[in-house]
Amino acid sequence: MNTLRTVTVTRYLQPLREGGSLPALAEADDGFKYVVKFKGSGHGVKTLIAELLGGEIARALGLKVPELVFAELDEDFGRTEGDEEIQDLLKASQGLNLGLHFLSGAFTYDPAVTTLDPLLASKIIWLDGLITNVDRSYRNTNMLSWNKELWLIDHGAGLYFHYSWDGIAPNPAATMPYIKNHVLLSQATQMEEADRICSALLTENKLQEIVQLIPDEWLSWDLRDETPDQLRAVYFQFLSQRMNFSKQFIKEVQDATKTLV
Repeated sequence: MNTLRTVTVTRYLQPLREGGSLPALAEADDGFKYVVKFKGSGHGVKTLIAELLGGEIARALGLKVPELVFAELDEDFGRTEGDEEIQDLLKASQGLNLGLHFLSGAFTYDPAVTTLDPLLASKIIWLDGLITNVDRSYRNTNMLSWNKELWLIDHGAGLYFHYSWDGIAPNPAATMPYIKNHVLLSQATQMEEADRICSALLTENKLQEIVQLIPDEWLSWDLRDETPDQLRAVYFQFLSQRMNFSKQFIKEVQDATKTLV
């Protein structure tokens, strides 16, 4: 079974103040730099779970995603940080966090400058439909151009059912009204082909393997009685069942495309 590498964060370099989760650029004991998402911020571990599952599903579909690693913070880390907000964040994030390999020199994808291959654009929208990712818009594309290739980042806004989950099985047939704001909507003209390819790649075994990556440490939720294995099963069931409704979100994409001026 595949797993993620675990690194220890050794140096906090700078906060990245995009959005509300306050990620940071940091250096780890392997000598590389990472964009670290902290479990002590915003929606906590649920954002990290969505980031982990979204990123690794994208990788399974052949899309480019920076390497994800578990980023360990020990209890002494950040005590010398002068910013009180950041110090509180680091204190609340002891243990396992999530890091994305920093793509030095990358720049934000601009659809006005670069047009994607229609199949690639369609695969990305298929991914976002599957994980119910509401955050890949013109305002915030969450895609980078690096070494003349497109890289996907920041899937923390996906799987939003878990933010209001009340123990009832989430609806795998949930609609995606936000798809009309997707930055790649006009370019995604091969959705049926994307569905055929992505459905073949994302087998139940592969999906189960990805869900099993979620650490127990991220699955001990306040006010929930489920075990980590039971919570993993919720994610697996939602994603595997949602694949059965892929024709539905394909139609949503096609209907939204007709409204474009």
